[in-house]
Amino acid sequence: MKNNCFNIILMFIFLAGMTVSCENKNNNSNGKNPKPQPEQGDVTIYVTNAGRTYDFEKLTTDFSSKPNMSPATINIDTAIRYQTIDGFGAALTGSSCYNLLKMPEDKRIKFLKDVFSPTEGMGYSYIRISIGCSDFSLSEYTCCDAKGIENFALTEEETGYVIPVLKTILSINPSVKIMGSPWTCPRWMKVNNLTDRQSYNSWTGGQLNPDYYQDYAAYFVKWIQAFAQNGINIYSVSPQNEPLNRGNSASLYMEWTEQRDFVNSALVPKLKDAGIKIKIYLFDHNYNYDNISSQNEYPAKIYAGGVDDEYVAGAAFHNYGGNRSELLNIHNKYPNKELLFSEASIGKWNDGKNLSVRLMEDMGELALGTVNNWCKGVIVWNLMLDGEKGPNRPGGCTECYGAVDIDTRTYAVSKNSHYYIIGHLSSVVKPNAVRIGTNGYTSADLTCAAFENTDGTYALVLLNKGNNKTITVNDGVKHFSYEAPAKAVVSYKWKKSNN
Repeated sequence: MKNNCFNIILMFIFLAGMTVSCENKNNNSNGKNPKPQPEQGDVTIYVTNAGRTYDFEKLTTDFSSKPNMSPATINIDTAIRYQTIDGFGAALTGSSCYNLLKMPEDKRIKFLKDVFSPTEGMGYSYIRISIGCSDFSLSEYTCCDAKGIENFALTEEETGYVIPVLKTILSINPSVKIMGSPWTCPRWMKVNNLTDRQSYNSWTGGQLNPDYYQDYAAYFVKWIQAFAQNGINIYSVSPQNEPLNRGNSASLYMEWTEQRDFVNSALVPKLKDAGIKIKIYLFDHNYNYDNISSQNEYPAKIYAGGVDDEYVAGAAFHNYGGNRSELLNIHNKYPNKELLFSEASIGKWNDGKNLSVRLMEDMGELALGTVNNWCKGVIVWNLMLDGEKGPNRPGGCTECYGAVDIDTRTYAVSKNSHYYIIGHLSSVVKPNAVRIGTNGYTSADLTCAAFENTDGTYALVLLNKGNNKTITVNDGVKHFSYEAPAKAVVSYKWKKSNN
């Protein structure tokens, strides 16, 4: 009996010890499960495939110690240098901020870290916001709806939604760049056309009255200053979102001659007088200039007349019409001017929830396609929409999906193609990286772009639209191989080596 009792006591002690051991193993000092440490290797790899069996999976591989005999070798060529990269990201609309602020704080911060943190997440590095309302705002408004520029003031959409979310993002990644674009000027500045100049009291359409060029330029200055007072520096602006679009829930028609005159005679001088140094991107609309022949090569026409190169950095483009070959056309005519891809959408019309289709197409067209045609940055449309594709404004896009969509009841986030294509760029290609050349193996199924980061690393982003392919990458000193899965995007990053 004594022996049985003794054995039972020993068993309880053993089990208690096991319980303590398991608790210590599975909990850190904060009572949270520790994040597993990734396997170490010479090359960090991120992989997403169309079937999502690889879901932005982080992997590693090592440099090879054997001579490279692979015919499928992509060579990095640092002697060929293209554009310097500003960053990659998404639009933070009023609707996106509204949805983000619906989330419990811990879930919201985790999501924003996953997206924007350069150390714990994808490292998104560029954000586009609207100056006043957009078609994804909570209402139609500008920051000066009462006549008179002295009535300028930020609204609840900025102070209650956009600015709080921006502050959280900047606490996660202080180097994020922010671009501002207006959908419309205040209605009291609008006229029906430049001949009659009758007042035009509508959010949609109309033109900017030249009599108010100076006031509207002051509006930009006050908006930039108001954000600065909230600790948010604006990196770039465009004078008008989609200036050839007379529709949308809020819009303003602005031909190239109008934009030229507004920028040269009012916007640049007002910015200079206020001591504000900022990049201006002209146009901010479609590759095909909405098929208005008189507006073809819109930014080039403005450049030809002369601009202040200290402020007018270049032109921004969308892809809702035309072909990205227009990027190369404008670059070849004005190679000293920058290009930015500032908006693209997914939605019901292009099977936007179908990752097996959209991942391949969007990575090739929007991400690598624009970067390989001299764009310094790529920004997609809404970062986050809800399950009803909103909130959205009547007359705007009612069939758009976000880069991610959120179920506002469960806070479950579904990730769409735009989330991945930006993440595959931003995770390995950092601001101020330089796009560099590649040569060697090519295939109709493969598209790639290579970069040299300022931190002593190389990056390669690869789209494989075909079957599994073992690709070898050679940087001139070291080489490594990895089997790219079928229909996948693969991003690589590794340290340069001197021997």
